[in-house]
Amino acid sequence: MTTPALPGAIGVTHLKVYEWPTSDGLAGGSPHVHFACSEAYYVIGGQGAVQTLSAAGFAETPLTPGRLVWFTPGVIHRLINYDRLEILVLMQNAGLPEAGDFVLTFPLPILHDAEAYWRATSLANAERVYASDAEAARRRRDLAIEGFLALRAAVAEQGPAALEAFYRAALPLLQPRLATWRVRWEQGPLAVTQATGTQLAALSAGRIDHLLQGRLQSLPAPQGERQLGMCGRLAVYQPEGLLQG
Repeated sequence: MTTPALPGAIGVTHLKVYEWPTSDGLAGGSPHVHFACSEAYYVIGGQGAVQTLSAAGFAETPLTPGRLVWFTPGVIHRLINYDRLEILVLMQNAGLPEAGDFVLTFPLPILHDAEAYWRATSLANAERVYASDAEAARRRRDLAIEGFLALRAAVAEQGPAALEAFYRAALPLLQPRLATWRVRWEQGPLAVTQATGTQLAALSAGRIDHLLQGRLQSLPAPQGERQLGMCGRLAVYQPEGLLQG
């Protein structure tokens, strides 16, 4: 039996942002970017900010309880933790941002060397963002901060051309995974959208069979030790849009 996808086949994670200080004196997570997914932050508690870098330039947006912010593919983002920042992260494509669609803002020489890049990400699972241990998570975060600050300066000086160079350097790192992403999209968001089309056609024809199949679904609070993600400690709500049971 297949558990239905979350609405829109999204992924949901409870995030406690790292409190570790960085080289520029700010505590927080690893700057990174998604190439095929939008992502949203709903602030549960604490205080912080999200720094973003895009073709529109650099920006910093305050994060306070109850606030909802989101960004589309290509927006580099860095979470800042001022005081116990906690967030619900809502992710497109059945949680793909935590299952492959990410590139950390390491300095360009590392991005140009795939072996060096994947070694620096210190992944405990090649298909996830989780770091192998706290020391590795902190080390990769600091390296991403180094690249982010350099890229921010380059964008201020060169404009979108600096971002384009970063994207082009990063793309080959992800291209070997695109076929797997397509399967995830087809089985998740595409299937959900097609199901809506089928239901609309049925309603237009006066059929209500699918309504009799309606059921409430629930997921318990995530259990066990939190995973070390790019921006903080993660409690993942399975099924992230898909769950075979």
